[in-house]
Amino acid sequence: MVDVDVSVGGMKNYAVGVPMQDNGFFLRGSGNLDWGMKNRLAQIFDPNDGKTVMLAFDHGYIMGPTTGLERIDLVIPPLEPYVDCLMCSRGILRTSIMPTVKKPIAMRCSSGASILKEMSNEIIGIEIEDAIRMNSAIITTQAYIGGECEKESLANMSYLINQGNRYGIPTMGITAVGKDMVRDARYFGLATRILAELGCHVIKSYFIEDGFDEVVAACPVPIVIAGGKKIPELDALTMCYKAIDQGAAGVDMGRNIFMSDSPLAMVQAIQAVVHKNMKPEQALEMYNDLKAQYTK
Repeated sequence: MVDVDVSVGGMKNYAVGVPMQDNGFFLRGSGNLDWGMKNRLAQIFDPNDGKTVMLAFDHGYIMGPTTGLERIDLVIPPLEPYVDCLMCSRGILRTSIMPTVKKPIAMRCSSGASILKEMSNEIIGIEIEDAIRMNSAIITTQAYIGGECEKESLANMSYLINQGNRYGIPTMGITAVGKDMVRDARYFGLATRILAELGCHVIKSYFIEDGFDEVVAACPVPIVIAGGKKIPELDALTMCYKAIDQGAAGVDMGRNIFMSDSPLAMVQAIQAVVHKNMKPEQALEMYNDLKAQYTK
């Protein structure tokens, strides 16, 4: 065999004295994941700061045409440039979101319940193959810790994690809170830790005023906070700021964006709080300035 030197542009340089860089990963608890998992998580969380702004508009799978989401095809596309990830159902993704969108998709995989019945009585309604067909970056369902169907919801979660692991798609576990459950550090500490122990790669939970930093500290994977019900803009911005300050890796917010008087202004204010550490009062001023521009 002919000894051919395939080097281009001069002498080879093996940098013998320079150790290979350790491929540690920027995201909490993700260092031992496969390349595909890390790649998908790096699409959702900004590698520069480890944070994310996820836009949740999956409410209709249990609530129908939620206020502010009557026409998703008109409401969501203008917000897409200002978020890191879109969270929705497969029906909405296929009918109302253009396939030219470059943002990663968090696919809601729950089914089997509505606000008219026992909401914890769910199943996994989307098989992993369909999530793959829709190029999902992360798959999600929720667990009702302490709920009537706790065991079933944890079985759903475990099934989804197993399916995602098979194909390198991470799972976001959601700590669903029924109206009769206590929302405190003890409950959320229990719920988030259980989901992390089951193998969830990201947890969506709620911010609480007392003990949220302890909930984050005890959870070995990133926590993003849910926005919950619509509250005044300053309160929502303050909640985001406090959550990030106490260790949250971002937000997965819906109603406090698309139900705002100016969703386009609000999403940019949220983005500034999460990624630029803007104080709530400054973010509210930003919101009001943008709102005034958009309403001219």
